[in-house]
Amino acid sequence: MSKSTGKVTGIVSNLVTVETDGPVSQNEICYIRIGDTKLMAEVIKVNGKNAAVQVFESTRGLKNGNEVEFEDRMLEATLGPGLLSSCYDGLQNDLTTMTGVFLKRGEYTDPLNHEKLWDFTPVAKPGDKVAAADWLGEVKEGWLPHKIMVPFSFKGEYTVKSVVPAGQYNIDTVIAVLTGEDGEDVNVTMTQKWPVKVPVKGYKEKPRPSRIMETGVRVIDTLDPIAEGGTGFIPGPFGCGKTVLQHAIAKQGDAEVIVMAACGERANEVVEIFTEFPELIDPHTGRHLMERTTIICNTSNMPVAAREASVYTAMTICEYYRAMGMKVLLLADSTSRWAQALREMSNRMEELPGADAFPVDLSAIISSFYARAGMVVLNNGKTGSVTFIGTVSPAGGNLKEPVTESTKKAARCFYALEQNRADKKRYPAVNPIDSYSKYLEYPEIRQYLSETVTEGWVEMVEKTKNIIRKGKEANEQINILGDDGVPMSYHEMFWKSELVDFVILQQDAFDPVDSVTPMERQRYMLELVLDICDRKFTFEDYEKCRDYFKELINLLRQMNYSEFKSDNFNKFHEQLDNLLDNGNN
Repeated sequence: MSKSTGKVTGIVSNLVTVETDGPVSQNEICYIRIGDTKLMAEVIKVNGKNAAVQVFESTRGLKNGNEVEFEDRMLEATLGPGLLSSCYDGLQNDLTTMTGVFLKRGEYTDPLNHEKLWDFTPVAKPGDKVAAADWLGEVKEGWLPHKIMVPFSFKGEYTVKSVVPAGQYNIDTVIAVLTGEDGEDVNVTMTQKWPVKVPVKGYKEKPRPSRIMETGVRVIDTLDPIAEGGTGFIPGPFGCGKTVLQHAIAKQGDAEVIVMAACGERANEVVEIFTEFPELIDPHTGRHLMERTTIICNTSNMPVAAREASVYTAMTICEYYRAMGMKVLLLADSTSRWAQALREMSNRMEELPGADAFPVDLSAIISSFYARAGMVVLNNGKTGSVTFIGTVSPAGGNLKEPVTESTKKAARCFYALEQNRADKKRYPAVNPIDSYSKYLEYPEIRQYLSETVTEGWVEMVEKTKNIIRKGKEANEQINILGDDGVPMSYHEMFWKSELVDFVILQQDAFDPVDSVTPMERQRYMLELVLDICDRKFTFEDYEKCRDYFKELINLLRQMNYSEFKSDNFNKFHEQLDNLLDNGNN
């Protein structure tokens, strides 16, 4: 069938109206010609003969009458060996092979290296029955086993006719021949394409998450853990530490593959990712973190349509690695920019606006995207997961704005960064009272925590949060009535909450020891802090109460900076015990 064509009839920035001479589909890709340059665009609305398309490039110089050719396919991601350690833009152009410092309009590069040879080991054998996403073989991508799968687009059952023997092949080599139910033979190479806006379905079932993903960040793992295959988001005003927190989670999170989607971020933040990530050492393996990371980069000065493409491309790459039975972590910074791009395109199409002029269906768009994360059981019984943590940058730190509210409905974890805590240099600046994890309500997660951490762990966490709440209330009363105007119990309650804050909630992301805290150490320190909070103290005045607790906090923080159960750690522990045994005399 011949491809449909059309001509440009209207231009509003990067929203272009095209009059077509044949059938076109929603989300179909087309190319608009300006001289010798072809600009990629996507159909976002069809009305009779007219199609509204969003252009992924600058439309400067575009005129009415320019020719348009439709490709009869959706925006696709190329999937295969070589995705890890790569840096792409939202359209999966390899940034390392592009010419010049700035991206040239109409320049599109191949995301994978077609010359490189990979050591292939077959897994399937002739006669095996296979379906979409089943494993045919594997290659080593760095130190990770990259599975070569039956393409996700294949329907029904196939019989393996032949598989190449173990050896070195490039990604274009036919590594297997499959026979379909209709008797037709199809060739399978190491690569495949998949439309980014369609969820990958190659699995048996998608159960509820049943275990947590350790991040090494105490305020997350202890108070509000995120499940493996779970969803969370980090809203907060500018300068509150969203990016540093995301970097900490990426570096220390219990995941095999990390995908960073810089969605509409300022260029200086993206440059930080490019310069810092290759230098980071993976604490789990001792190798470079970049070896198991893919970066999808889309800065704020790129056309808004490319922001939407970047988050969908990132999620598709995550689903690809999940189908290999891997634990994948997707970090998107910031989904607010994506929502702003949706608002901009909606306004240009003169659609009925919702709250703050965002699209009426903003909640549905965000929810359907977050729903693509999760743990899955593959056809062979193995499990894989995509854990998604996005950041939201609400204007003025307003957590009641539409993007935050819509994301709250979709995500199960909420880590609210607070300007007040950031100003006091209490990092991570996560507000322990406003933040929550709905996974603590799951019976499977509660049982997992009881078995892997300690019996009654969730009750200990709830008790800790209660101490923080009571401390906040006591502090408000002290501020209103003055130090001498409240009972000594108020001062004691306030300082017990400060003890929890300084020792459990606050963490130094740049200290080699304190930056990552295993669950065993988190349990030990929380039990120690709660034991102190359970004690009854007698103080003559609030100054002695303050000085005593400051001394306790200092010793406990020194323990946080010492290797767990080392001589230094034990020395500070002994000083702490002496201070507690001698009481507050």
